[in-house]
Amino acid sequence: MTSGRGALTALHLFLVWATMAAVVPALGFGLVLMAWGGGSGATALIFALGVPLAVVLLAMAGLPARTVVPLCGSVSQRHGWAVLVFVLGTLGVLAGLAAYSGDVDLGGDSTRIALTGVPYAVAAAFFVPDRWIRLGAVAVLAAAVVYGGFIGPTQSRQRRHAAEVARYREHQELLYVIVTPPGMRAARAEAGPASFSVEYHSVRQDAYVALIVRSPLTPKPQCPKPVEKHVTCTVDRHGETRTVRDFSAGNRVITLTRRHHNAEAEVTSKMLDEPALRHLLNTLHPLSDTELEQLMREKVIVHSP
Repeated sequence: MTSGRGALTALHLFLVWATMAAVVPALGFGLVLMAWGGGSGATALIFALGVPLAVVLLAMAGLPARTVVPLCGSVSQRHGWAVLVFVLGTLGVLAGLAAYSGDVDLGGDSTRIALTGVPYAVAAAFFVPDRWIRLGAVAVLAAAVVYGGFIGPTQSRQRRHAAEVARYREHQELLYVIVTPPGMRAARAEAGPASFSVEYHSVRQDAYVALIVRSPLTPKPQCPKPVEKHVTCTVDRHGETRTVRDFSAGNRVITLTRRHHNAEAEVTSKMLDEPALRHLLNTLHPLSDTELEQLMREKVIVHSP
């Protein structure tokens, strides 16, 4: 391709891009506005007027290329070429909208507006009888498919995951867990602004251990007053609170509460005895990234407002 034909081709593709980057957003905005406030009749009218106008403007953008692109040689051919470019380019725009609705990052408002003209310029490039221009169009199309179908969705999932992790770790000072009791698994966890709780259930669902880490309820460890009936509460010299609730048939629920830095950790069980619960409290440690990932992967953690 000579320098003169190259300049005409570049001008031609630039005009196609610039024309559609201006027309398509305006047409889309008009359709949305009419659909919202004017009903289906007004929307159909905007569509019926806007599409032919876009085709006419595309045909005008093909004027400089009438000596470069065979389909732009005559008025009738240019209009046929404009229809083909409009259809192919609109398919590309719809694919971009689908990717954007899937949370694929397409930049800011100005970038997205500029990108609306790219599918039409790529479609027009396929009609230029030059191997390198067509190869360039294929490369752009392939890059768009790879980004929109693979890289963009992956980045979107990573952003959502990072935002979710940051949300759970908003109150890092409360995120403590114990070593999972033998024969049990974490069945439910809840992270909130004032507490973090985990319920451990046995595989057969016949036992449980509940852990809650929260901001201290009182300045110093103490038993609630008045003490409920069938409830025994003591505070030892280390500040650990022991609460036992006795039920009928000899059943009892034991709760141990211990201060940990600026938080208060409480572990409760109906099946385990006091030494076993104290051992679990001794394993209290910050929730690791691996443990949080596992809770999220198993979908047992929720966020409370």
